[in-house]
Amino acid sequence: MKILMVLTSHDQLGNTGRKTGFWLEEFAAPYYVLSDAGAEITLASPAGGQPPLDPKSAEADFLTDATRRFDADAQAQAALANTLKLSGIKADEYDALFYPGGHGPLWDLAEDPQSIALIESMYVSGKPVAAVCHAPGVLKGATLADGSALVKGKSLTGFSNSEEAAVELTDVVPFLLEDLLQEKGANYSSADDWQPYTVTDGNLITGQNPASSEQVAQALLKKLGQ
Repeated sequence: MKILMVLTSHDQLGNTGRKTGFWLEEFAAPYYVLSDAGAEITLASPAGGQPPLDPKSAEADFLTDATRRFDADAQAQAALANTLKLSGIKADEYDALFYPGGHGPLWDLAEDPQSIALIESMYVSGKPVAAVCHAPGVLKGATLADGSALVKGKSLTGFSNSEEAAVELTDVVPFLLEDLLQEKGANYSSADDWQPYTVTDGNLITGQNPASSEQVAQALLKKLGQ
């Protein structure tokens, strides 16, 4: 069971002067759910090397058992520091695709042609594609052979407009994820802010927020028959 996790390489939070990147819990929780189940995990990013961590996600309020385990795991830290470049990734070498969130993916992975091609190839091959929180934004440019949006008619979730308003970034992000998914024809749904919520539609698995990251990984394992 080979799973490719794709992380952002983008570290600027719009024009705020603040840093962003991937959200630690959304990486750590799925990483351990999947690896503890025996998955062989490969990490990749557009630029390769160490992906930027959203510094806010390392603050005390947002630490979890999974993030603390990662902080003590030299092997996992070394793997994260040496992500492969997306340009060298071959879709046929993996059984599934997982995108952790954070605000970073809205800027780079949502527009990255290699990421988009990877999603399209994996999805068309009948392989699961999973994304949590802001990461469903990576589906923005993905299309099917007939040119229609991959998410059109699909049931999914992602970081809600009300959650974006709660973190006061509505006017900072390049697009509001909930709005984008609906514009693309997806059947978007969400739970109350910050509550775990995961939607599986065929081989598309999405989670609403950081609290959903473990659920998404478990849904991915279920899809893979584990």
